[in-house]
Amino acid sequence: MSLSIRQLKYFVATAELGQVSQAAIQLNISQSAVTTAIKELELEVGGALFSRTHAGMELTESGRKFLGHAYTILSAVDEALRAPTSNSTLAGSLSVATTYTVMGYFLPHHLQRFSQLYPRISVNVYELNRDAIEEGLISNRFDMSVVLTSNLVSPELASETFFGSERRLWVSARHPLLERPEVTLSHVASEPYIMLTVDEAAQTALRYWGRTPFQPNIRLRTSSVEAVRSMVGNGWGVSILSDMVYRPWSLEGKRIETINLKDAIPSMTVGLAWKKGAELAPPMSAFREYFRQIFLEPSFSGGGRVRGI
Repeated sequence: MSLSIRQLKYFVATAELGQVSQAAIQLNISQSAVTTAIKELELEVGGALFSRTHAGMELTESGRKFLGHAYTILSAVDEALRAPTSNSTLAGSLSVATTYTVMGYFLPHHLQRFSQLYPRISVNVYELNRDAIEEGLISNRFDMSVVLTSNLVSPELASETFFGSERRLWVSARHPLLERPEVTLSHVASEPYIMLTVDEAAQTALRYWGRTPFQPNIRLRTSSVEAVRSMVGNGWGVSILSDMVYRPWSLEGKRIETINLKDAIPSMTVGLAWKKGAELAPPMSAFREYFRQIFLEPSFSGGGRVRGI
């Protein structure tokens, strides 16, 4: 039998949330990755773990039994990771630059886990825009950065992408577009649009809009994800944003739904960047290996992409 920790995590998230889409959002991965992992597990155990219904994913009797085993395995792994290992002797410092989106929706959990594994490595984190991060890496002010690799420009940087977060259309509850069998950018173009501007989100959006004969009907530009969430939840407009920043409720408690667009919308990709040709000091190598073990596990078919090494 060939099982991976990642497959078990995907299975547990789906079991707890009852929907592949919600599990993918929580895990910051694609729905296809979750679906593939579950199918692989079902092949290994020789039976269905879920019943697929219109409401979502319901555990079968075998699935409920397997869930107990999965909890036990993941708990044991988590305990093992917290135990002292040879890694705990590695000492040094690490300067890490990151952007607003990555800092707000991805990095804190991993900083906490990394510090548990490497308590003698001091990590200093700096939140900046992409231009400042790229300049800082090239000038050696920062060792590494956790960034939206899809936004990187400088050819002087090496990067490694760990996962892609799909972009979907955000609409308010009971929005008319929810009733359509398929939704395209032509439909979105007729709606008031809330444009997020932080981390070059507007430039990215206009690039994929530019490949069509349509343009968004921009009602508001804002650097605040929460403002987008509130505006969409209150029915003031729609927006296209990644699963990584999606939450189903606005601050006022308004429900936000997502729609898969028929048009090809590029995913937002997250990963590491560093100066091309730089020798990775032990703390840098440890930081990179931490993320590789989580997202680029050999048994995972999705894989990552290394650029510019």
